[in-house]
Amino acid sequence: IGFALAIIAIAVIFTIFVIFITGSERRIPVQYAKKVVGRKMYGGQNSNLPIKLNMTGVMPVIFASSIVSIPATIAAFLPETGFAKFVNDWLGATSPVYIIVFIALIVAFSYFYIAISFNPVEVANNIRSNGGAIIGIRPQEMAPFIKKILNRVTLMGAIFLVIIAGTPLIVSAIVSLIPGASFTSVAFTGTSLLIAVGVALETVRDLEAQLSMRNYKGFLD
Repeated sequence: IGFALAIIAIAVIFTIFVIFITGSERRIPVQYAKKVVGRKMYGGQNSNLPIKLNMTGVMPVIFASSIVSIPATIAAFLPETGFAKFVNDWLGATSPVYIIVFIALIVAFSYFYIAISFNPVEVANNIRSNGGAIIGIRPQEMAPFIKKILNRVTLMGAIFLVIIAGTPLIVSAIVSLIPGASFTSVAFTGTSLLIAVGVALETVRDLEAQLSMRNYKGFLD
């Protein structure tokens, strides 16, 4: 009973942690200059550029797990000698080498995914073309500033993914070292938790958007 209660408490804490990090973002303040078009004045307002802490989602974990599972997949078709024995001894799910490689791949794929999905130069050009500027930053320094912030946020997001996806592996590795102890892996791992929370939050946002649209009657009603 105590073990079951501990598992439930850990699951609740991890769920709250994932929800908090998933909704966290780094906001860069942006100020737009006033401009007159005809008889109307546009701009002159303060906004922000939100950069989500976990912008990559669960993709780095999926990429990393796919890469580290390749040797085990190949070894499954070979006799239990030579390469297959080496994989089972050194690249098992509870081996330190497997865990270290898995964590390193998560961090690497986090930066790789951000590099191909977010272009700081293009974002800075869009802000300048709309008459905006980052408060306290020169126009020519906007792209390097956004890139620096993005690298820091990506590192925090990678650490978050390492904690979520690597904790079950580390726990299973520690338990496997205890004489006479056994560890039964569960399907609801950190990756499953990330996917479930992401789908749930996206569903809530869609429902709120639909409710807002249906309750909106327009200016003339």
